[in-house]
Amino acid sequence: MTIKKATLFIILILLIDQISKIYIKTHFVIGEELKVFSWFKIYFVENDGMAWGTKLSDFISFISDRTAKLSLTIFRIVAIFGIGYWLYDVIKKDSPKILIWAIIFIFAGALGNILDSVFYGVLFNDSFGQVASFLPTEGGYDSLLHGKVVDMLYFPIWKGYLPEWLPFYGGKYFTFFEPVFNVADVAISTGFGLLIFFNKKAFSKD
Repeated sequence: MTIKKATLFIILILLIDQISKIYIKTHFVIGEELKVFSWFKIYFVENDGMAWGTKLSDFISFISDRTAKLSLTIFRIVAIFGIGYWLYDVIKKDSPKILIWAIIFIFAGALGNILDSVFYGVLFNDSFGQVASFLPTEGGYDSLLHGKVVDMLYFPIWKGYLPEWLPFYGGKYFTFFEPVFNVADVAISTGFGLLIFFNKKAFSKD
C-alpha cells in the first residue's frame, strides 16, 4: 500500500459520506423518514455530541453545551492529526495490510464527521420544519466549529417486548438496532472491527 493509494481510498469514503449527508440535509426535514425495507429506513437526525447523541456536558456538568461541543470538535481535530501520522508511519514501515486498512477506515470516518462539526453550521441553515439550504443568504444555523453531524441510516431490525425472565430489561419494549448513524460511522466501526478481529495479524511481532 502506498500513501497515494491510501489517500484515494480516503477520498472515496469521504465523497460517499459527504454526498449522502448533503443530499439528506438538502432534501429532508429533521425527523423525516423514508422506508426502504421493513428493517431499514432513511431517517434524518442530527447529532451534536459523541456516539449516539451523547454530549460531553453529560459527563462534565459544570460546562455548557456549547463549550462542550467546541471542546469536542477541537479534540477531534487534534486526534485526526494523530491518526493521520499513524497512517503515514505504518505505510512507511510497510506494516501489515490489515492494520493499514483499519487506519484508513478510521481516519476517513473520523474526518467525515469532523467536516460536519466544523463546517455544517456555517454551510446550512437549520432543518427544523424546513428543508435546509446550502450557503443560505441569511447565514447558517450556527458558527464555525459548532456544526451538527448528519445521521440517516436506521436499521430497526426487530421491535417488541422482551421476555419477562430477562434481568433488568424483562418486559420492556426494545428495538434492535436503535442507533441512527452515517457512512463515516460505518467506516470507523469497520476500522475498529478489523483491529479487534484481526488483532494478531494487525499487530504481528514482526
